[in-house]
Amino acid sequence: KRAEAANKERNLDNLRAPVVCVLGHVDTGKTKILDKLRRTNVQDGEAGGITQQIGATNVPKDAILDKTKMCKEFTKQELKLPGLLIIDTPGHESFSNLRVRGTSLCDIAILVIDIMHGLEPQTIESINLLKERKTPFVVALNKVGYWSCCGLILFFFSWKPQPMADVQNTVKKQTPHTKAEFDERAQQVIVQLATEGLNAALFYENKNPREYVSLVPTSAHSGDGMGNLVALICELCQSMLAKKLMYSPDLQAVVMEVKAITGMGTTIDVILINGALNEGDTIVLAGTEGPIVTQIRGLLMPQPMKELRVKNQYEHFKTVKAAQGVKVIAKDLEKALAGLPLYVAHDADEKEYYKEEVAAVLKETLESIKVQERGVFVQASTLGSLEALLEFLKTSEIPYAGIGIGPVHKKDIMRASVMLEHDSQYAVILAFDVKVEREAQELAENLGVRIFTADIIYHLFDAFMKFRDDLKRKRQEEFKHIAVFPCKLRILPQFIFNSRDPIVIGVSVEAGFLKEGTPLCVPSKEFIDIGRVTSIEMNHKPVEIARQGQEICIKIMPLPGEAPKMFGRHFDETDLLVSKISRQSIDAVKDHFREEMTKSDWKLMVELKKQFEIL
Repeated sequence: KRAEAANKERNLDNLRAPVVCVLGHVDTGKTKILDKLRRTNVQDGEAGGITQQIGATNVPKDAILDKTKMCKEFTKQELKLPGLLIIDTPGHESFSNLRVRGTSLCDIAILVIDIMHGLEPQTIESINLLKERKTPFVVALNKVGYWSCCGLILFFFSWKPQPMADVQNTVKKQTPHTKAEFDERAQQVIVQLATEGLNAALFYENKNPREYVSLVPTSAHSGDGMGNLVALICELCQSMLAKKLMYSPDLQAVVMEVKAITGMGTTIDVILINGALNEGDTIVLAGTEGPIVTQIRGLLMPQPMKELRVKNQYEHFKTVKAAQGVKVIAKDLEKALAGLPLYVAHDADEKEYYKEEVAAVLKETLESIKVQERGVFVQASTLGSLEALLEFLKTSEIPYAGIGIGPVHKKDIMRASVMLEHDSQYAVILAFDVKVEREAQELAENLGVRIFTADIIYHLFDAFMKFRDDLKRKRQEEFKHIAVFPCKLRILPQFIFNSRDPIVIGVSVEAGFLKEGTPLCVPSKEFIDIGRVTSIEMNHKPVEIARQGQEICIKIMPLPGEAPKMFGRHFDETDLLVSKISRQSIDAVKDHFREEMTKSDWKLMVELKKQFEIL
């Protein structure tokens, strides 16, 4: 009934702020565009200048009017929107689920395309996301008039920036050469969009915005085209999306991030799409161990035109109306999960109903996070970055055995130390964007658990891979003398250079491969040991390894403590020589040298195993 009543109250004069999502490839300048709108500098505060979490910014009405005063057509119309809520999503592929989370909230999107590079992998991924969700969007052709290359900023094609003018006039005022260059680049992007099945046109040439995507030339660096971008979004929202943007008291909210903040405990960042939140409301949301029911103790919002992500002075509110990004303070949020809806329960029945609702959604989310018995342990600051990290590990085929959100404690070290018994390469904690407590660090050093910390996913991954490779090399070095690789050699009778101590003869490799240090024996003469291969030569050049089909000369030294065997007396050219394997040597090869063996080598290994009657 409440939902019905809320529906009746909606009208075209009372619009909520639209949620605008910024998408695009890494490094096209998404955060930079927002920084220009807000006159802030979030981008430089990000690790490596890469956005790693979703951030939300509220742009109030007067800021919109101020930004768009150069757009003559737009200023003639009345602005009905109370403001814009802009969400910045990360660009690199590891964060695809964060991007998905962003688009599921958004009413309209800005797709940022670097005019120099055209469509890039994540641009295409973003386009597909938008198509799937049927989200309307405009394209910002960013980086007009400046091109940075290896840290040099070359103002190539002599673009004259005019941030206070309508970008249409700015384009007209360029020199003919510059204009031609710009037109050619814009045309290339339009063609690339056409291959993705989208009609596109520059916004001032677009007569049919319902069917054609508008392109706005912008420069986040100089500020060209920013006003036009904001004006275009507002225009589209008021004309085409007005019905969707009618304010409704019926609550629609999504938890975006779960964050521990000093002095406030664990808080949640919520994007409020419709309805209102009040202090003292009972909220139901998803947690890692089941639904959480708690009371709102405080609603915080950054000052207008500031980021939710950036630590600045928050203002307290009693009530927050949609659409807004708001930080909620409440008890028991430690286990809260991001990316799922948040409900307000008005009485006990509703509490139960919403609990079931949340539990069902949660079950789906957690079933997608499957942990293995053996693997690394992952700690991240927020669920968003945790999911991204797990996704990244999955594609890199690194198994994970445990996950956690928040700082690394002693208990996490204890959990990871269990891996030391099974497989020490996984006694590792990958800590992404979180603090490691001092006690935990000390315990880890004592137990031998490695902790890798980084602010950028790629660095974390690289450090772990290097550690893993070093460990593998160390182990191979250790087991080098135990491992014996399978081979079968036929003696070439015309190449007998020395028949005894050392035996120097020519052989051809019938099967498997021969390495220095391989012990050889003669199965046809009661498995008599003839010694170890100490060097291999091919065409008078020493080689480390000889493969099937190659003809080589080998030097065989007798095993220490055994009488030297002689060619012609103990064995002759009719006998096959094979490598002498044992249970121990087979295990060493299996555990540490698996990559060096091919399928046919394993076949030979099985054949020799039967011949030597190894269990």
